[in-house]
Amino acid sequence: MPSHRTLGTTDEQMTASKPSDLDQATLDIAAKVIKNGGIDRELALPEKGLSAAQVSQALAALSEIPNTKWSNGRVSGAVYHGGEDMAKIWVEAFSRFEVSNPLHADCFPGVRKMESEIVSMALTLFNSPLPSSAIDQTGGAGCTTSGGTESILMACKTYRDRARVEKGIKEPEMIIPLSAHAAFDKAGEFFGIKVHHVPVDEETRQVDVAQVAALINENTIFLVGSAPNFPDGAIDDIPALSELALKYDLGLHVDCCLGSFLVPFVEKAGYPMLPFDFRVPGVTSISCDTHKYGFAPKGSSIIMYRSKHLRSFMFSVMPTWPGGVYATTGVAGSRPGAIIAGAWASMQYMGIDGYLESCREIVGAAKAIVKGIKSDFPELYVLGNPLVSVVAFASKTISIADVGAAMAARGWHLNTLQHPVAIHIACTRLTVPAVDEFLGDLRFAVDSASPIKVEDDDQVALYGLGGSSEMKNELVTKMSKRYLDVLYS
Repeated sequence: MPSHRTLGTTDEQMTASKPSDLDQATLDIAAKVIKNGGIDRELALPEKGLSAAQVSQALAALSEIPNTKWSNGRVSGAVYHGGEDMAKIWVEAFSRFEVSNPLHADCFPGVRKMESEIVSMALTLFNSPLPSSAIDQTGGAGCTTSGGTESILMACKTYRDRARVEKGIKEPEMIIPLSAHAAFDKAGEFFGIKVHHVPVDEETRQVDVAQVAALINENTIFLVGSAPNFPDGAIDDIPALSELALKYDLGLHVDCCLGSFLVPFVEKAGYPMLPFDFRVPGVTSISCDTHKYGFAPKGSSIIMYRSKHLRSFMFSVMPTWPGGVYATTGVAGSRPGAIIAGAWASMQYMGIDGYLESCREIVGAAKAIVKGIKSDFPELYVLGNPLVSVVAFASKTISIADVGAAMAARGWHLNTLQHPVAIHIACTRLTVPAVDEFLGDLRFAVDSASPIKVEDDDQVALYGLGGSSEMKNELVTKMSKRYLDVLYS
């Protein structure tokens, strides 16, 4: 889970890049990440299988390895807990559909029904009309995926394939805000799509639409906007991007993975909101994570399209395989039907009223933090105009690294940002009762911080780890891969 940690490398190590330096840095990371709780590692199958009681005992021991106390509301994002009653519903859903696999729809009709309904409920929530039948080509369409990254990957693959078939584009390009999720860059790497990054306005944190327009060329296949983005929670000017998409016949993807089941309810909850969904005419696809503010189990997201025709370019079909015709919606073949059942059950349990109340509380907590920072912390400034759950703050006078370290020492697991160096908290239901504690601890952290240092600008934040390191750019990739190696140690 995200926390403030320093990767423990010196300037000399950064410059030299010697194997011994990398090895020492890797050992430093391992010392902080690997926590086995004194339990022996199992490196090979047991000669004789364990009894059910022995397995249960081993699982209990693993669950008791000291970990982040996420239930106290001091973790930014990461754990989107829907409550103990929701957890019980998950357990029932898992137990009833534990062996199900939507790849075999004929074997598991209940899972097929739930998956289609998850997509339909989401399309309705994001204001898309639905097809009237299986052969109706009008109305929206979509698929479930394993998470926001896969939803974004599949959207990018969809636009690439459509451009190849309908426009003959062989060297595709996409234009995204600098603040867009890193999954778009991953998609560019995976699918051979050139990625143009457009700066955001320093005040609004929205993408510079004029610069987006200037980058459009004959190889552009789609544009991207966030609602909101991960770093600072800003919502891009989707109507302005829509005008460009319509003018140049381009796709427009809106990433609502983080906003998920908050953004459709913000306005209904009485808070200001910007246009972002299928009511904006140029929007052609939306990604939405059910496993965030939809409170579904992890491994659940949705990719939505304006039409079945557009969705068809996401599909993969192998008609000549000796094993039979192999047709899949996304990256995976077999998928866990139990996760689909858990997502469907979560959505049914929450309903409109539950999500509306959740939005009112979570967005209200974020606004209370914004108000507190603006009124009581002259040393800090809030990035942009947060409308949903993310509040990012920085400083022009004190070291944000010191603030983050002091908050970590008090048990807070916040996200460190870069460009600019900042900290954010993504509020969840667990944050709601902890707002006053957050502001109180932030006062202590700010008061104990040293004056800002030039080297603060060189810090690199590692997504998923939460901390930062004074690493030079040429070594970031090497050290990040070493970190990923450590996870399997």
